[in-house]
Amino acid sequence: MKYWRLRLVAGAWLAASSGLGFGAAPTAADIARICANAEGPAHCGRLIEEAQLKALPNLARREGDTLVVSLFPTGQRSFADTASAASEKSYALFDYWSPINAVVLLIHVDDDASFAILQRANGQVTAVPAEPVLAPDRQRLVVADFCARCTNELSVWRVSRDGIRKELGWKPQPAWRDASAKWKDAETLVVEYTPADGGESRTLERKLTAGDWRRP
Repeated sequence: MKYWRLRLVAGAWLAASSGLGFGAAPTAADIARICANAEGPAHCGRLIEEAQLKALPNLARREGDTLVVSLFPTGQRSFADTASAASEKSYALFDYWSPINAVVLLIHVDDDASFAILQRANGQVTAVPAEPVLAPDRQRLVVADFCARCTNELSVWRVSRDGIRKELGWKPQPAWRDASAKWKDAETLVVEYTPADGGESRTLERKLTAGDWRRP
């Protein structure tokens, strides 16, 4: 259950939280509170969405098994949950990036989670393997996807009006068991990671100008 592994760590289930709605990306404390009685990852996603819909009125609505997101200036984009004997797929509203007018969706396929970014101006959807974090200059985003069944890659994506494209990728050696990334500035990442051998968590800074990034 990748999504819960990323967000509900280090005793986050016991974290305190503030009010019901949040409107920005939910913190571990938000998720701990909202999903305390969730029946599983997909149900947790739906509970997060319920809080976001209240905090972000007129952005999206739920029609049964379909999430309908408004585009700008006009139009809408629908995301329908599906179920079969072999698999179930569900969508949930996770976050809204006002600076670039984009919606972040949480997607569950059975117990595996991923994310997608919907640009409301053009209706384009870009899938990313883990939670994206937008850079302070709004030109890039970073994704840290590390677990036993993950891509085990730190990736940087370029944001433009025409779409979102993967720009850089890096796989550390030796591998990591878990990691999260944030932006120190527009050209520097701060990554907290746990080595695959089970050692203590460590932190490193990584420049986008480093020579060992791989380009798609």
